[in-house]
Amino acid sequence: MRSSKDNGLAILLIGLGLLVLLGVLGPLLGWLFSLIIPVAMIALGYYGIRRGNSFFGWIILIIGVIALMGKLSWIIGPVLGIALIVYGFSKLKGGKNRHYY
Repeated sequence: MRSSKDNGLAILLIGLGLLVLLGVLGPLLGWLFSLIIPVAMIALGYYGIRRGNSFFGWIILIIGVIALMGKLSWIIGPVLGIALIVYGFSKLKGGKNRHYY
């Protein structure tokens, strides 16, 4: 009988394969499944780092973060712009929380 570790990897690979197929074949859900793959890579990279295989864990984690940033780039720019505007107004307003270093 096979160990549960081998079964877990096989189930994970089948699940990822299904997500890839649904992302390719389901045009209405493609954007959702295209986000799941980078998130799964980030989770697997973190899991690898926690389990002691830090080299490959960091590689998978970094690739997942870069892929997720690429998928969410349409929202990262405006959010960064809004954050800069809010921070600028808070600096202009000053108030009691102003610190001079």
